Amino acid sequence: MNWNELLCPRREYLSPKYNPNDTRTDFRQDYHRIIGSASFRRLQDKAQVYPLQRGDFVRTRLTHSMEVSSFAGSLADTVFRELKDGDVTDKLRCDCIDILECAGLVHDIGNPPFGHFGEFVIREWFEDNLPTLKFRGESVEALLSEQMKADFLNFEGNAQTLRVLTRLHLLMYPGKGMNLTFALLNTIIKYPVSSVEIDKTVGDIRTKKLGYYYSERELFREITESTGAGNLRYPLTFLLEAADDLAYKTADIEDACVKGYVNYNLLLEELKAERYRGMCKTDEEAAELQNAAAELEKSYGSARKFNMSDPRLKAVQRWVVKIQSRLINKASEAFCENYGAIMAGELKSDLFDNSSARVLMKVLGEVAYKYAFRSNDIVKTELSENAAMRFLLDKTVGAALRFDTPEERGCDRDLTQVLSANYLDICRRACENKPLSEQCYYRLLFATDCVSGMTDSYALDFYRRLSGVEV
Repeated sequence: MNWNELLCPRREYLSPKYNPNDTRTDFRQDYHRIIGSASFRRLQDKAQVYPLQRGDFVRTRLTHSMEVSSFAGSLADTVFRELKDGDVTDKLRCDCIDILECAGLVHDIGNPPFGHFGEFVIREWFEDNLPTLKFRGESVEALLSEQMKADFLNFEGNAQTLRVLTRLHLLMYPGKGMNLTFALLNTIIKYPVSSVEIDKTVGDIRTKKLGYYYSERELFREITESTGAGNLRYPLTFLLEAADDLAYKTADIEDACVKGYVNYNLLLEELKAERYRGMCKTDEEAAELQNAAAELEKSYGSARKFNMSDPRLKAVQRWVVKIQSRLINKASEAFCENYGAIMAGELKSDLFDNSSARVLMKVLGEVAYKYAFRSNDIVKTELSENAAMRFLLDKTVGAALRFDTPEERGCDRDLTQVLSANYLDICRRACENKPLSEQCYYRLLFATDCVSGMTDSYALDFYRRLSGVEV
């Protein structure tokens, strides 16, 4: 792969340049399209970890995405200043910063309501219900191809992000989405494989999940052929993933402390735990754990020295900022050290797995999962979310398979009208002159597009109204 091809400014729709005096680069124009979009604004009511929060401190998908954008831009700036490569110019560095800042903003734009739990519910619903669904009197399971079925059984926010950006967001040209540059779109395709190419056994991160649906298969080829990445992982994707990982793993600790699930003493105990030291393969990994624990103690000492209220919480918050800076350096070093393998498409794991911060990142993830994600409060909330999501899928999938057919009911027609006129138009255009199998597939996509596009509050409110709890 080479940067001349990788930084492809091409867009799917060749729009005219309305203002000849506009000096913005193509990638900076992408940034402004994203910031002003309704799809981006909806992230303010989608959960990062804690759904439907009344307080305003903990992260939403919007604030998380802004943090990822900031970290991704910093990573690009650091990496492309340090790389000793003749192809790396100041212009390339600035372009990569713009692309990664954009990618950070949109990387979660396809996530359904209630975060990753929403993805799980959608996958589980299709696993339970696909064998019993009918379309025009025929079995849906028999109609769909293996890839079509696998798309729903492996529903993925990353693949949905590509669909939102290129098909569902209505800007000006129906079916063209935001019409973003191919370099940006390739960056957000974390897994350049289809749903039938997923392979979690080979130890290659690129085949861990699906990156695009059957519906976007031709667009995927067009993007990756234009950038020269093909079926390899796009180089900037490694930096986007690192920015996402360091953002949520550090922020989750801070949010968990504010919520009372984690505290200073518990975090310090985990950082010093012998079981994590046993995971260290090198002296450098062990040193990172020791330094992290020492930095936390130092932060607490400073908070006490300045007589801060709640010094333990302030210590964790100060520590998070310092650790984020440290992790940016570690990810940047890993990218530079593995630059040749990345450009050849041969690096099979993420940047932190190739850094001395590998075990430290594991500690952060396990502490948040054990003490916050599996807390009784969140588990109880997930039970309610599961009921709401399953009910909405029951209704929307049924209506999607029956509208404009002899089996259509009055309530089906009413439901499809209130869901999304834009998505319904996209579905109807996709079904035109298509065989029955594809018509069935695009109708199911209409249902998942509608449900996954809902915000947390809207999904819960719509569920209550449809179920008769609220009128």
